[in-house]
Amino acid sequence: MVTDRCSRSKILWGGIIEEYRKFFPVTEKTPVITLQEGNTPLLKAVNLTKRLNIELDLFLKFDGANPTGSFKDRGMTLALSKAAEDNAKAVICASTGNTSAAASAYAARAGIKAIVVIPEGKIALGKLAQALMHGAHVLQLNGNFDEALNMVKEVVSNYPITLVNSINPYRIEGQKSAAFEICDQLGFAPRYHAMPVGNAGNITAYWKGYKEYKTEGIVSKTPVMLGFQAAGAAPLVNGKPIEKPETVATAIRIGNPASWKGAISARDESGGKIDAVTDEEILSAYKLIAANEGIFCEPASAASLAGVLKLYKQNYFEKGETVVCTLTGHGLKDPDNAIKVSGETIKVRAEFNEVKKVIERIL
Repeated sequence: MVTDRCSRSKILWGGIIEEYRKFFPVTEKTPVITLQEGNTPLLKAVNLTKRLNIELDLFLKFDGANPTGSFKDRGMTLALSKAAEDNAKAVICASTGNTSAAASAYAARAGIKAIVVIPEGKIALGKLAQALMHGAHVLQLNGNFDEALNMVKEVVSNYPITLVNSINPYRIEGQKSAAFEICDQLGFAPRYHAMPVGNAGNITAYWKGYKEYKTEGIVSKTPVMLGFQAAGAAPLVNGKPIEKPETVATAIRIGNPASWKGAISARDESGGKIDAVTDEEILSAYKLIAANEGIFCEPASAASLAGVLKLYKQNYFEKGETVVCTLTGHGLKDPDNAIKVSGETIKVRAEFNEVKKVIERIL
Protein backbone atom coordinates (compact mmCIF):
# COMPACT_ATOMS: atom_id res chain seq x y z
CA MET A 1 0.00 0.00 0.00
CA VAL A 2 1.38 3.42 -0.97
CA THR A 3 1.31 6.02 1.79
CA ASP A 4 -0.06 9.44 0.83
CA ARG A 5 2.57 11.69 2.43
CA CYS A 6 0.67 14.89 1.72
CA SER A 7 -2.46 13.72 3.56
CA ARG A 8 -0.35 12.38 6.45
CA SER A 9 1.41 15.72 6.91
CA LYS A 10 -1.93 17.44 7.58
CA ILE A 11 -2.49 15.47 10.76
CA LEU A 12 0.87 16.29 12.36
CA TRP A 13 0.71 18.35 15.56
CA GLY A 14 1.70 21.95 14.84
CA GLY A 15 2.37 23.25 18.35
CA ILE A 16 -0.04 24.96 20.71
CA ILE A 17 -0.35 28.27 18.85
CA GLU A 18 -1.55 26.62 15.66
CA GLU A 19 -3.75 24.12 17.50
CA TYR A 20 -5.47 26.65 19.78
CA ARG A 21 -4.93 29.87 17.83
CA LYS A 22 -8.32 31.44 18.57
CA PHE A 23 -7.55 31.40 22.30
CA PHE A 24 -4.29 33.37 21.97
CA PRO A 25 -3.44 37.05 21.34
CA VAL A 26 -1.80 36.40 17.96
CA THR A 27 -2.46 37.62 14.43
CA GLU A 28 -1.35 36.61 10.95
CA LYS A 29 1.61 38.96 11.46
CA THR A 30 2.85 37.03 14.51
CA PRO A 31 5.81 34.80 13.58
CA VAL A 32 5.15 31.44 15.23
CA ILE A 33 8.28 30.30 17.08
CA THR A 34 7.59 26.67 17.87
CA LEU A 35 9.27 23.37 18.67
CA GLN A 36 5.88 21.63 18.33
CA GLU A 37 5.33 21.79 22.07
CA GLY A 38 2.17 20.46 23.70
CA ASN A 39 0.12 17.35 22.95
CA THR A 40 1.78 15.67 25.94
CA PRO A 41 0.58 12.32 27.35
CA LEU A 42 -2.30 12.02 29.79
CA LEU A 43 -1.74 8.60 31.35
CA LYS A 44 -4.05 6.74 33.68
CA ALA A 45 -2.22 5.72 36.87
CA VAL A 46 -3.41 2.13 36.91
CA ASN A 47 -0.54 0.53 38.86
CA LEU A 48 -0.29 3.27 41.48
CA THR A 49 -3.95 3.13 42.38
CA LYS A 50 -3.84 -0.65 42.71
CA ARG A 51 -0.65 -0.70 44.77
CA LEU A 52 -1.79 2.02 47.16
CA ASN A 53 -5.44 0.92 47.15
CA ILE A 54 -6.59 4.36 46.01
CA GLU A 55 -10.18 4.48 44.79
CA LEU A 56 -9.78 7.40 42.40
CA ASP A 57 -9.76 7.75 38.62
CA LEU A 58 -6.21 9.14 38.68
CA PHE A 59 -4.42 10.57 35.63
CA LEU A 60 -0.90 11.93 35.17
CA LYS A 61 -0.37 14.78 32.68
CA PHE A 62 3.29 14.36 31.79
CA ASP A 63 4.51 17.75 30.59
CA GLY A 64 8.07 16.51 30.87
CA ALA A 65 7.43 15.22 27.34
CA ASN A 66 7.65 18.76 25.94
CA PRO A 67 10.65 19.54 23.68
CA THR A 68 12.92 20.96 26.40
CA GLY A 69 11.49 18.63 29.05
CA SER A 70 9.09 20.87 30.95
CA PHE A 71 5.78 22.73 30.84
CA LYS A 72 7.66 26.00 30.36
CA ASP A 73 7.73 25.39 26.61
CA ARG A 74 4.01 26.15 26.45
CA GLY A 75 4.48 29.70 27.67
CA MET A 76 7.79 30.23 25.92
CA THR A 77 6.47 29.56 22.40
CA LEU A 78 4.05 32.45 22.83
CA ALA A 79 6.48 34.74 24.69
CA LEU A 80 9.17 34.33 22.02
CA SER A 81 6.68 34.60 19.16
CA LYS A 82 5.51 37.96 20.51
CA ALA A 83 9.09 39.04 21.19
CA ALA A 84 9.96 38.22 17.58
CA GLU A 85 6.90 40.15 16.42
CA ASP A 86 8.22 43.17 18.35
CA ASN A 87 11.69 42.73 16.78
CA ALA A 88 13.33 42.04 20.15
CA LYS A 89 17.10 41.69 20.02
CA ALA A 90 17.36 39.78 23.31
CA VAL A 91 15.31 38.13 26.04
CA ILE A 92 16.18 37.67 29.70
CA CYS A 93 14.92 35.57 32.59
CA ALA A 94 15.68 34.59 36.15
CA SER A 95 15.48 30.85 36.59
CA THR A 96 15.85 27.85 38.85
CA GLY A 97 16.36 25.88 35.64
CA ASN A 98 13.35 25.00 33.50
CA THR A 99 12.62 28.58 32.41
CA SER A 100 16.25 29.05 31.39
CA ALA A 101 16.19 25.87 29.29
CA ALA A 102 12.96 26.82 27.52
CA ALA A 103 13.89 30.48 27.01
CA SER A 104 17.29 29.53 25.61
CA ALA A 105 15.87 26.93 23.22
CA TYR A 106 13.08 29.13 21.86
CA ALA A 107 15.39 32.13 21.60
CA ALA A 108 17.79 30.00 19.57
CA ARG A 109 14.90 28.95 17.34
CA ALA A 110 13.91 32.61 16.89
CA GLY A 111 17.47 33.83 16.26
CA ILE A 112 17.30 36.04 19.36
CA LYS A 113 19.96 36.28 22.10
CA ALA A 114 19.08 34.90 25.54
CA ILE A 115 20.41 36.01 28.92
CA VAL A 116 19.82 33.81 31.95
CA VAL A 117 20.37 34.75 35.61
CA ILE A 118 20.49 31.75 37.96
CA PRO A 119 20.75 31.51 41.76
CA GLU A 120 24.13 30.30 42.98
CA GLY A 121 24.23 26.55 43.51
CA LYS A 122 20.46 26.27 43.16
CA ILE A 123 20.03 24.83 39.67
CA ALA A 124 19.95 21.19 38.60
CA LEU A 125 22.84 20.29 36.31
CA GLY A 126 20.67 19.00 33.47
CA LYS A 127 18.87 22.34 33.20
CA LEU A 128 22.08 24.34 33.27
CA ALA A 129 23.51 22.16 30.50
CA GLN A 130 20.49 22.92 28.32
CA ALA A 131 20.87 26.69 28.64
CA LEU A 132 24.58 26.51 27.86
CA MET A 133 24.10 24.26 24.85
CA HIS A 134 21.44 26.54 23.41
CA GLY A 135 23.93 29.41 23.46
CA ALA A 136 22.50 31.48 26.29
CA HIS A 137 24.62 33.95 28.26
CA VAL A 138 24.38 32.44 31.75
CA LEU A 139 25.12 34.58 34.81
CA GLN A 140 25.15 33.25 38.36
CA LEU A 141 23.87 35.47 41.15
CA ASN A 142 25.04 35.26 44.75
CA GLY A 143 21.49 34.94 46.02
CA ASN A 144 18.19 33.07 45.57
CA PHE A 145 15.60 33.04 42.78
CA ASP A 146 13.63 35.97 44.16
CA GLU A 147 16.76 38.13 44.17
CA ALA A 148 17.55 37.01 40.63
CA LEU A 149 14.06 38.00 39.49
CA ASN A 150 14.42 41.43 41.09
CA MET A 151 17.68 41.89 39.20
CA VAL A 152 16.22 41.05 35.78
CA LYS A 153 13.26 43.35 36.46
CA GLU A 154 15.75 46.16 37.02
CA VAL A 155 17.59 45.25 33.83
CA VAL A 156 14.48 45.43 31.62
CA SER A 157 13.50 48.76 33.17
CA ASN A 158 16.78 50.19 31.89
CA TYR A 159 17.39 48.34 28.62
CA PRO A 160 15.26 47.30 25.60
CA ILE A 161 15.25 43.59 26.52
CA THR A 162 12.16 41.39 26.78
CA LEU A 163 11.54 39.71 30.13
CA VAL A 164 10.21 36.15 29.68
CA ASN A 165 9.52 35.08 33.25
CA SER A 166 5.89 34.28 34.07
CA ILE A 167 5.14 37.92 34.86
CA ASN A 168 5.19 38.24 31.08
CA PRO A 169 1.44 37.78 30.34
CA TYR A 170 2.14 35.76 27.19
CA ARG A 171 3.73 33.05 29.33
CA ILE A 172 0.45 32.52 31.19
CA GLU A 173 -1.45 32.57 27.90
CA GLY A 174 0.65 29.75 26.50
CA GLN A 175 0.60 27.64 29.64
CA LYS A 176 -3.20 27.58 29.75
CA SER A 177 -3.08 25.27 26.72
CA ALA A 178 -2.46 22.28 29.00
CA ALA A 179 -5.97 22.70 30.44
CA PHE A 180 -7.38 22.62 26.89
CA GLU A 181 -5.49 19.41 26.14
CA ILE A 182 -6.69 17.66 29.29
CA CYS A 183 -10.31 18.44 28.47
CA ASP A 184 -9.78 17.28 24.88
CA GLN A 185 -8.06 14.08 26.02
CA LEU A 186 -10.62 13.18 28.70
CA GLY A 187 -13.64 14.52 26.84
CA PHE A 188 -14.54 16.58 29.95
CA ALA A 189 -12.90 18.61 32.71
CA PRO A 190 -11.63 16.57 35.70
CA ARG A 191 -13.26 16.95 39.10
CA TYR A 192 -9.91 17.89 40.64
CA HIS A 193 -6.65 19.12 39.19
CA ALA A 194 -3.47 18.97 41.29
CA MET A 195 -0.13 20.59 40.51
CA PRO A 196 3.13 21.77 42.06
CA VAL A 197 3.31 25.47 42.91
CA GLY A 198 6.54 27.46 42.82
CA ASN A 199 6.28 30.80 41.07
CA ALA A 200 2.54 30.05 40.72
CA GLY A 201 2.24 30.84 37.02
CA ASN A 202 1.06 27.34 36.12
CA ILE A 203 -1.90 27.10 38.49
CA THR A 204 -2.89 30.59 37.37
CA ALA A 205 -2.67 29.55 33.72
CA TYR A 206 -4.53 26.24 34.08
CA TRP A 207 -7.42 27.95 35.83
CA LYS A 208 -7.58 30.54 33.06
CA GLY A 209 -7.66 27.77 30.46
CA TYR A 210 -10.41 25.81 32.16
CA LYS A 211 -12.56 28.92 32.52
CA GLU A 212 -12.11 29.80 28.84
CA TYR A 213 -13.11 26.30 27.73
CA LYS A 214 -16.22 26.54 29.91
CA THR A 215 -17.08 29.98 28.51
CA GLU A 216 -16.81 28.55 24.98
CA GLY A 217 -19.16 25.73 25.96
CA ILE A 218 -16.57 23.04 25.30
CA VAL A 219 -16.86 21.75 28.89
CA SER A 220 -19.75 22.17 31.29
CA LYS A 221 -17.75 22.43 34.51
CA THR A 222 -14.36 23.57 35.78
CA PRO A 223 -12.25 21.52 38.22
CA VAL A 224 -11.34 22.17 41.81
CA MET A 225 -7.73 23.44 41.72
CA LEU A 226 -5.24 21.93 44.17
CA GLY A 227 -1.78 23.47 44.48
CA PHE A 228 1.08 21.99 46.49
CA GLN A 229 4.22 23.74 47.68
CA ALA A 230 7.26 22.23 49.36
CA ALA A 231 7.06 22.68 53.13
CA GLY A 232 10.36 24.60 53.17
CA ALA A 233 9.18 26.90 50.38
CA ALA A 234 5.50 27.48 51.08
CA PRO A 235 4.83 31.23 51.14
CA LEU A 236 1.25 30.84 49.87
CA VAL A 237 0.47 28.37 52.65
CA ASN A 238 2.14 30.53 55.31
CA GLY A 239 0.59 33.72 53.96
CA LYS A 240 3.87 35.60 53.69
CA PRO A 241 7.09 35.54 51.61
CA ILE A 242 9.91 33.29 52.74
CA GLU A 243 13.31 34.94 52.65
CA LYS A 244 15.37 31.76 52.30
CA PRO A 245 13.24 28.92 50.89
CA GLU A 246 14.72 25.43 51.04
CA THR A 247 13.64 22.18 49.41
CA VAL A 248 15.13 19.34 47.40
CA ALA A 249 12.57 20.23 44.71
CA THR A 250 14.64 23.02 43.12
CA ALA A 251 11.99 23.94 40.52
CA ILE A 252 9.64 25.16 43.27
CA ARG A 253 12.25 26.61 45.63
CA ILE A 254 10.69 30.08 45.48
CA GLY A 255 9.87 32.29 48.43
CA ASN A 256 7.83 35.07 46.83
CA PRO A 257 5.81 33.84 43.81
CA ALA A 258 5.38 36.28 40.93
CA SER A 259 1.83 35.00 40.29
CA TRP A 260 0.78 35.06 43.95
CA LYS A 261 -2.58 36.75 43.31
CA GLY A 262 -3.38 34.50 40.36
CA ALA A 263 -2.79 31.37 42.43
CA ILE A 264 -4.99 32.60 45.29
CA SER A 265 -7.73 33.49 42.78
CA ALA A 266 -7.52 30.01 41.23
CA ARG A 267 -7.83 28.45 44.67
CA ASP A 268 -10.70 30.62 45.84
CA GLU A 269 -12.73 30.74 42.63
CA SER A 270 -12.52 26.95 42.17
CA GLY A 271 -13.15 26.12 45.82
CA GLY A 272 -9.76 24.44 46.01
CA LYS A 273 -6.73 24.30 48.30
CA ILE A 274 -3.08 25.27 48.37
CA ASP A 275 -1.22 23.06 50.81
CA ALA A 276 2.34 22.02 51.68
CA VAL A 277 4.07 18.65 51.38
CA THR A 278 7.39 17.69 52.93
CA ASP A 279 10.52 16.79 50.99
CA GLU A 280 10.08 13.23 52.26
CA GLU A 281 6.55 13.08 50.82
CA ILE A 282 7.76 14.55 47.53
CA LEU A 283 10.62 12.08 47.16
CA SER A 284 8.38 9.15 48.07
CA ALA A 285 5.88 10.14 45.35
CA TYR A 286 8.78 10.73 42.94
CA LYS A 287 9.91 7.12 43.35
CA LEU A 288 6.37 5.75 43.24
CA ILE A 289 5.63 7.38 39.89
CA ALA A 290 8.82 6.13 38.26
CA ALA A 291 8.71 2.60 39.68
CA ASN A 292 5.00 1.97 39.12
CA GLU A 293 4.04 3.94 36.03
CA GLY A 294 7.29 4.15 34.07
CA ILE A 295 7.21 7.94 34.12
CA PHE A 296 10.44 9.67 35.14
CA CYS A 297 9.60 13.16 36.38
CA GLU A 298 11.75 15.62 38.30
CA PRO A 299 11.27 15.90 42.10
CA ALA A 300 9.17 19.10 42.03
CA SER A 301 6.70 17.43 39.66
CA ALA A 302 5.91 14.78 42.24
CA ALA A 303 4.56 17.40 44.66
CA SER A 304 1.23 17.05 42.85
CA LEU A 305 0.90 13.33 43.60
CA ALA A 306 2.34 13.79 47.10
CA GLY A 307 -0.41 16.31 47.77
CA VAL A 308 -3.15 14.06 46.42
CA LEU A 309 -1.93 11.17 48.57
CA LYS A 310 -1.90 13.45 51.61
CA LEU A 311 -5.47 14.64 50.99
CA TYR A 312 -6.67 11.13 50.21
CA LYS A 313 -5.54 9.97 53.65
CA GLN A 314 -7.61 12.86 55.07
CA ASN A 315 -10.72 11.60 53.19
CA TYR A 316 -10.80 14.76 51.11
CA PHE A 317 -12.00 12.99 47.92
CA GLU A 318 -15.12 10.98 47.16
CA LYS A 319 -14.46 7.50 45.81
CA GLY A 320 -14.19 7.23 42.03
CA GLU A 321 -13.66 10.93 41.33
CA THR A 322 -11.45 11.99 38.44
CA VAL A 323 -8.18 13.60 39.55
CA VAL A 324 -5.44 14.85 37.22
CA CYS A 325 -1.90 15.45 38.51
CA THR A 326 0.39 17.61 36.43
CA LEU A 327 3.98 16.35 36.25
CA THR A 328 5.80 19.50 35.22
CA GLY A 329 9.27 18.33 34.19
CA HIS A 330 11.34 15.35 33.06
CA GLY A 331 13.48 13.43 35.54
CA LEU A 332 16.60 13.78 33.40
CA LYS A 333 16.63 17.44 34.39
CA ASP A 334 17.99 16.35 37.79
CA PRO A 335 19.86 13.03 37.46
CA ASP A 336 21.92 13.55 40.63
CA ASN A 337 18.87 13.44 42.88
CA ALA A 338 17.48 10.45 41.01
CA ILE A 339 20.60 8.40 41.68
CA LYS A 340 20.65 9.42 45.35
CA VAL A 341 16.98 8.67 45.89
CA SER A 342 16.89 5.34 44.05
CA GLY A 343 18.83 3.65 46.84
CA GLU A 344 20.22 1.16 44.35
CA THR A 345 23.87 0.27 43.88
CA ILE A 346 25.44 -0.81 40.62
CA LYS A 347 27.54 -3.96 40.63
CA VAL A 348 31.02 -3.36 39.24
CA ARG A 349 32.23 -6.19 36.98
CA ALA A 350 29.24 -8.34 37.90
CA GLU A 351 29.80 -12.07 37.58
CA PHE A 352 27.16 -14.67 36.67
CA ASN A 353 26.50 -15.42 40.35
CA GLU A 354 25.52 -11.79 41.02
CA VAL A 355 23.13 -11.84 38.05
CA LYS A 356 21.73 -15.16 39.26
CA LYS A 357 21.07 -13.75 42.75
CA VAL A 358 19.15 -10.80 41.33
CA ILE A 359 17.03 -13.06 39.11
CA GLU A 360 16.24 -15.42 42.00
CA ARG A 361 15.26 -12.48 44.20
CA ILE A 362 12.92 -11.10 41.54
CA LEU A 363 11.34 -14.43 40.68
